[in-house]
Amino acid sequence: MADTPVLIVALDLPSLADAKALVQRLRPITPWFKIGSMLFTSVGPDAVRMVHEAGGQVFLDLKFHDIPQTIAGGVAAAAELGVALVTVHCAAGPAALAAAVAARSPGSSLKLLGVTRLTSEAGRVGASVVRAALAARDAGLDGVTASVRECPRIKGACGTDFRVLTPGIRPAGAVADDQARVAMPRQAVRAGADYLVVGRPIVAAPDPAAAAQAVWDEITSAARRRRSAAQAAARSG
Repeated sequence: MADTPVLIVALDLPSLADAKALVQRLRPITPWFKIGSMLFTSVGPDAVRMVHEAGGQVFLDLKFHDIPQTIAGGVAAAAELGVALVTVHCAAGPAALAAAVAARSPGSSLKLLGVTRLTSEAGRVGASVVRAALAARDAGLDGVTASVRECPRIKGACGTDFRVLTPGIRPAGAVADDQARVAMPRQAVRAGADYLVVGRPIVAAPDPAAAAQAVWDEITSAARRRRSAAQAAARSG
């Protein structure tokens, strides 16, 4: 579990120019940015290079879901681009997850995260998310993506060092948009999330930098409270 979780801003924008302008505004607050299917389909690896040139790190969220050989090729290509995180869909199956792990070169810093269930899905999905997380762990992945609701159960089943990235983060007062299982930043920190992804509440804000700073302040404040609580529990134990 990260001492202070990472804030990742989703660059869900239609053009490289728009994405670059946002990265330049937000880079003093966070170095982490998500590149998903919209921007990558539009401009490809240039988006990754742009973030790297700004001194940032990339979460490449393409949710690879294909036969093992194709997934392995995608992971290898992502590693060549120097991205920090990449997603592989757990529903691709154990052989595909194992192929993704094998595609990393020895000593690579690339982290592989398995996609469990999308946070836009409603209903009770907790048990299926934990099963997917266990399959990802057993295949050698570094963690999974899941909603804040499932984070404590995943940590309990897979261990606190197994990473959990939580999309669907919404500051207080923000609309849920098309997300069903949302949570505030401080709730994600309390649940044990390692990475928090925020998109529209920052990207579409009148002042994205101010919005990002407010989210980051909430993350760091909640992380301090979590550490204090853990220290108090250790002393009393």
